[in-house]
Amino acid sequence: MPKIPSASDVDNEWSEVRRLQTRFVPIDKCSILNIRRVDFSCLQDMAAAEMGFERRAYARVGLLGNPSDVYGGRALSFTIADFFATVRLRPSPELLIQPHPYHDLVAFPSLSQLVSRLQSEGYYGGVRLLMSICKVFYNHCIQNNISLKAENFTLSYDTNIPRQAGLSGSSAIVCASLSCLLDFYDVRHLIKVEMRPNLILNAEKELGIVAGLQDRVAQVYGGLVYMDFSKEHMDKLGHGIYMPLDVNLLPPLYLIYAQNPSDSGKVHSSVRQRWLDGDAFIISRMKEVAQVAFNGHKALLQKDYTELARLMNKNFDLRREMFGDDVLGSVNIRMVEVARSVGAASKFTGSGGAVVALCPDGDTQVEHLHKACQEAGFAVQKVKVAPSVLTDEELSSLLAS
Repeated sequence: MPKIPSASDVDNEWSEVRRLQTRFVPIDKCSILNIRRVDFSCLQDMAAAEMGFERRAYARVGLLGNPSDVYGGRALSFTIADFFATVRLRPSPELLIQPHPYHDLVAFPSLSQLVSRLQSEGYYGGVRLLMSICKVFYNHCIQNNISLKAENFTLSYDTNIPRQAGLSGSSAIVCASLSCLLDFYDVRHLIKVEMRPNLILNAEKELGIVAGLQDRVAQVYGGLVYMDFSKEHMDKLGHGIYMPLDVNLLPPLYLIYAQNPSDSGKVHSSVRQRWLDGDAFIISRMKEVAQVAFNGHKALLQKDYTELARLMNKNFDLRREMFGDDVLGSVNIRMVEVARSVGAASKFTGSGGAVVALCPDGDTQVEHLHKACQEAGFAVQKVKVAPSVLTDEELSSLLAS
């Protein structure tokens, strides 16, 4: 089975590059530097192509507006630097989707340990995610007359995003995979940045994952993003209006998560059907949630963190009204209550499993938050926001559109 190149493999390849470079014989003193510079650049490109690509997508925190993104609403989200998925693609004779040695485990010491693993981790690893985005990417290119070279590759992944923590771990794997495919086939310039979240969501829909575009937009763009998924935009453009923002607008925020999180994949089920059935209560509450994100965008631009804290609390309260405590889960609710017990604002980062908190009263309140979380058995850490992952060319294309 083809393997991902190790650090020593990479060093050996670059040693060969340096060896080849020394084979050039100078014609004269003026031309030697140009010959070496031009050919060394070519060798670098060749070595890079042979080694393949490694791309990263970060975990997402829904600051305001979730889950209205599923219902034509608005959202404010950002990515966090400490948790991410990494996907590696390298050329190979056959197309190989490589299982992860832990997340796609198929060998167990005993039957009881197999059952224990399934009870804690579920049946699904990341291989299905890689396969799905390959299919969606290929079909999109065929449908849009985008030519793909006839070469194969090996695709593998790793992730440190906690499972079922509402941090969008699955879509991070898909997003990083798409980024590898775009570069391997050299079609990044042919697939608009705004459309890439749709491809990621479509890949997850292939697998029966119920979700909205918010997570995928945040991970494609990186950093802090304001999003408007209004029906008029979706119908006219095929995507929402996505506005990257300066991450320095954010106040200090804290991530709280449980060691045994709930399954975020089940949260939307009943509410979604009620919305489709025209339930007036759900429709009105979803509009309120979308308005929370709209008002939060204004509050961020003005750095009005008192208002931001109020909106964070309101966002959670509206979610609780719609979904109910049985769906949200006692552990998830407890995380919010622990944060609020010290006066911090708090809400889910996604659909449960983790909470984002704001301490408007400063350092003393932060100390109280850490102590309260420790006593309750929850992990807490300061959020480090990941920067935008878009290239200068991609940012320029957004400004021009």
